[in-house]
Amino acid sequence: MTAALIAEGLVAGYGAAEQILKGASVAVQPGEIVTIIGPNGAGKSTLLKAVAGLLKIAEGRVAVAGRDVTAQDAIGRARAGLAFVPQEANVFARLSVAENLSISGFLDPKGSATELEKIYARYPMLAGKRRALARSLSGGQRQILAMAMGLMQQPTMMLLDEPTAGLSPRAAEELFAAVIDLNRAGLPVLMVEQHAVEALRISHRGYVLVAGRNSVEGAGPALAEDPDIRRLFLGG
Repeated sequence: MTAALIAEGLVAGYGAAEQILKGASVAVQPGEIVTIIGPNGAGKSTLLKAVAGLLKIAEGRVAVAGRDVTAQDAIGRARAGLAFVPQEANVFARLSVAENLSISGFLDPKGSATELEKIYARYPMLAGKRRALARSLSGGQRQILAMAMGLMQQPTMMLLDEPTAGLSPRAAEELFAAVIDLNRAGLPVLMVEQHAVEALRISHRGYVLVAGRNSVEGAGPALAEDPDIRRLFLGG
């Protein structure tokens, strides 16, 4: 079985003197949800940005569905199937829901109308608010819109950076349910998440990143219940 994503030995950061990642690796198999956890400053979000092509990789490689995309920029990796949803500034606040979705179909303008109707069928809330400005949505609704914008690219894999950041417990629960729904529909997901216990419980596998390097890897639910992992990274 060809992996949905393989990122091996990534060295990357924000300048030659500040390489946050020091050889980190992650893999996602078809049908998986994989969550990356770790202490602040471990390089979790940096890893997602390096995979998405938003940061230049000094060393290592990235392959999507068996295709090496290391030399591709962010647009090239999006065309290869990666959809990246950042933690912040992930919607255009002054545009309507419909406008946010429409401009997100830039990879296939001709097919975007069909994808838009699929999005509205999947998320009736967005259909009902298609004329509303994105800034008028609740935090949870904005995150659903951000994910839907990623889906407009018709991706083969979704990268989510802290999708429940700033959400209420109920909104976070609804967001996780939306992630599970996407995954059950066949979309692999790689996620960095602050609600680590909850995220690991819905994940097939998880990675613990420390100081830009892999520390522990295992089944998501097992990591969530591991007393050492909980004490060191999950707060008890």
